[in-house]
Amino acid sequence: MEALKLKLRLQTFGAWLWASATISSRTLHIPWDDAGCLCPVGDLFNYAAPSDDSEQCVGHSQRLTDGGYEEDIAAYCFYARRNYKKGEQVLLSYGTYTNLELLEHYGFLLNENPNCRAFIPLELNMYSSSSWPKQALFIQQKGEPSFVLLSALRLWAAPPNQRRSLGHLAYSGSQLSTENEISVMKWMKNKCYTVLQNLPSSFEEDTRLLCTIDKMQFSLHNTCMELSGCRGEVYAFLEANGLHIGISNAEEMLSKKARRSLDRWRLAVEWRLRFKKVLVDCISYCTNIISSLTVQNGTK
Repeated sequence: MEALKLKLRLQTFGAWLWASATISSRTLHIPWDDAGCLCPVGDLFNYAAPSDDSEQCVGHSQRLTDGGYEEDIAAYCFYARRNYKKGEQVLLSYGTYTNLELLEHYGFLLNENPNCRAFIPLELNMYSSSSWPKQALFIQQKGEPSFVLLSALRLWAAPPNQRRSLGHLAYSGSQLSTENEISVMKWMKNKCYTVLQNLPSSFEEDTRLLCTIDKMQFSLHNTCMELSGCRGEVYAFLEANGLHIGISNAEEMLSKKARRSLDRWRLAVEWRLRFKKVLVDCISYCTNIISSLTVQNGTK
């Protein structure tokens, strides 16, 4: 640090964190250096998640990212996956990321991200009853279990002495029986419900909290007056930023630091609300399947 002769304000831990995050979120992959490289202008493109049904650019349909270093021309090249009209924003894929990974590494979330997934705790013998990797056992963004999770649960719910004979059906994605399918859906529904119950806040509480945060961005004074009886996160935010209930209109403007903190807080609440929404949707999905199969099977 002394050799660089940096100003004192740039030698703080906070300054290092800013520099580290700035570099890591803009680094591009190159084959000869694990540290990567910086590509001015190239790091300005916003992100679009890769999708199987997106129109692929000719000659580069196998790419997971829309950029790479081309050794034959000694240049870093970017490729558009579809045709753009004049004035449209060009979006590029940096790779396959969940919303949590995007939030941790780049500081934003996508409203629709086909790569989003929620993991729920599974029984230990579920892993041993099949050969699928753990990272493939997840619930998709719209609440449906992944192909692998559903297949693994079907095989696990089968009697142990029948798993070998039923394995080929489970691995092909077929239902093993109506009773087995209902059992799987009930287990998954109960597990999602238990996970939601054990979280510090509920789906409804986070929904209200998100509305509160949005109000605070426009009128801190009015929002604080409405929340005179609130506890928890709202009070913690106010105290951390030196704000108090009952401030006057003249003092209600948030400082730049407080506004940045509010934005980060909103992103965190938004992510956990999306995670809970996946579990809530999975409960609805399982309930509908159970009802449908029960009617078909003529049972109650």
